[in-house]
Amino acid sequence: MQAEIITIGDEILIGQIVDSNSAFIAKQLNKIGVSVYQITSVQDDRTHILKAFSEAEANADIIIMTGGLGPTKDDITKKTIADYFEDTLIEDVSVRKNIEHIWKVFVKRPVMQVNLDQAQVPSKAQVLMNKYGSAPGMWLEKNNTVFISLPGVPYEMKALIEDEVIPKLRGRFQFPYIQHKTFLTYGMGESTLAERIEDFENELPDFIKLAYLPSLGRVRLRLSAKGKDKNMIEAEMEKQIQKLLPQIDDIFAGFEEDLSIEAIIGKYLTESKLTVSTAESCTGGLIAERFTANEGASKYFKGSIVSYTKETKINVLNVSEVIINKHSVVSAQVAESMANNVRDMFNTDYAIATTGNAGPTKDDTAEDLGVVYIAIATKQNVYSGKFSFGNHRVKVINKTANKAFEMLQKEILKK
Repeated sequence: MQAEIITIGDEILIGQIVDSNSAFIAKQLNKIGVSVYQITSVQDDRTHILKAFSEAEANADIIIMTGGLGPTKDDITKKTIADYFEDTLIEDVSVRKNIEHIWKVFVKRPVMQVNLDQAQVPSKAQVLMNKYGSAPGMWLEKNNTVFISLPGVPYEMKALIEDEVIPKLRGRFQFPYIQHKTFLTYGMGESTLAERIEDFENELPDFIKLAYLPSLGRVRLRLSAKGKDKNMIEAEMEKQIQKLLPQIDDIFAGFEEDLSIEAIIGKYLTESKLTVSTAESCTGGLIAERFTANEGASKYFKGSIVSYTKETKINVLNVSEVIINKHSVVSAQVAESMANNVRDMFNTDYAIATTGNAGPTKDDTAEDLGVVYIAIATKQNVYSGKFSFGNHRVKVINKTANKAFEMLQKEILKK
């Protein structure tokens, strides 16, 4: 079973927005055993869209398109779909009522005709009700191929995929059973890790595949199994999981399907009634952002000081000017002072501090570009590590955040 994803909109092709919709849709399809054959982005142009539909129909069983369903004149997807299906647009009463409800309850302004016109759908379409917006999803079939049109607004699209599209696809087709398990590892490069587990990989059954997914300072290992017998798949996957874990126990941080490393840390802190704070220089608040992206973070994350300048380190974090002048702002002594002081300020059990040269200049420090110090403070002690993360600013910042979470987790697991 194959699918094609088509994103419609000039804003993607000119780089004005990043196409995150396709990644989400592909992931959801993969979970039910549907392979994505191709992802295509097209202009808001009738001829271009019709050509994409025709080519996709020749390649795929399921075609999911996003975008081009807005109320303005440049949004032509619905009319083009009607043309492709030799159909006409009619008003769907349930969609109109939904639009009127949204305007009355949430927009609180008189609904305009241009918005009511979004209730126009191809007569052959089954409406997928959009609870969070005025543009409905649509489901059509032609020559045993399913066409699904969804709004491009990410949160609207995601709700329709989860609540409408996936259940409907499951009812329409028979899919193989597929299971993934992704291991999060930190502190070892892809090639070294591959060498370590080479025998494990070579001995995997044919229906289980291992993929390496490297990123900054970490490697995800994904086991994927696919087949008709669910019980057999699950039993063999569990066997392989237990076989792999002892080989990576020193670098294993958790399973991605469960939680990210920051969410794993947050879960442990919440259950243990412990707290954390951060003092960030070179990471500019990224660590705090990743903590607070998780629901319930206020139970364990108490706050952060982004001390991006020397003056802020001195005046807000109370780092000694003598220490800074003696060792420079990029030093173990400053990182440890930042961690201790922010922990005291917020009265937390743990604290993370970062200071380094993310680039492109070194300012007034003696350390090379890419050199970062990360400190972890507890109620009992404080320590730091020196790292060299290269000469690309974004890479340095993200590797620093990843390493900081790794260090904090290791400290927590000492308990």
